[in-house]
Amino acid sequence: MYTVKQLSDLAGITVRTLHYYDEIGLLKPSEVGANGYRYYNTEALFRLQQVLFYREMDLDLEQIKRILDDPGFDLISALRQHRRMLETRVERLKTLMSTIDTTIMHLVGEIHMSKKKIFNGFSAEKQKQYEEEAVNLWGEAVRESHKLWNSYTDQEKEAIVQEGGDIYNEIAANMAKGPTSPEIQALLARWHQHLRNFYEPSIEVLGGLGNMYHDHPDFNDTFTAIHPDLPAFLKQAIAAYVDELETRWLEQELGILRE
Repeated sequence: MYTVKQLSDLAGITVRTLHYYDEIGLLKPSEVGANGYRYYNTEALFRLQQVLFYREMDLDLEQIKRILDDPGFDLISALRQHRRMLETRVERLKTLMSTIDTTIMHLVGEIHMSKKKIFNGFSAEKQKQYEEEAVNLWGEAVRESHKLWNSYTDQEKEAIVQEGGDIYNEIAANMAKGPTSPEIQALLARWHQHLRNFYEPSIEVLGGLGNMYHDHPDFNDTFTAIHPDLPAFLKQAIAAYVDELETRWLEQELGILRE
């Protein structure tokens, strides 16, 4: 059994939200103690998980309650449906993320981006639907990155671009040492820091960049011009770098959980 505070911490939502879910009958506590404390069992945890999944799909609470209270509701089928929908969303968001990063690289002069590719990921028939979502999810990132870049002097911009070129050239010069070598991983730590001149990259974004450097035609052309093997090498080296970051993050989280 979990107390309302424990469930709040576990799910990353507020105690007040859980109280509200109780009030509207969306998530009732499994038991209420003599002292008035709410307690939730494993079944309640899975119901809350479904609530959060459906909230991610922008359903309102009344809709979610009707779905979960339907006698024909099947948890396994629902989870499979969530997975299918999330896979579709992930693929589209990867395309949008690719468009953002390519746009940033274009704006700072590292690659040339065709006007058509500026709108890659936005199909004509779904443009209206994606417009607001894309701005909410990514528009601010692009605006902030562009704003940050425009805050630099011409000399600073030149130095930043030069630094990026130097990092990639040094990686190319050290490829014989292997993608997981200390030298290459140290250069990728510099690369990670260099990206902060434009925006704060998450672990997911770093991994996505590694794939794009190899898979995206604009990036591939840019790095192939430095060395024919550089795109594939960067993909492998960045994957190793990201794995290490994820391992450190997990170790930190596990350490916190054990405290």
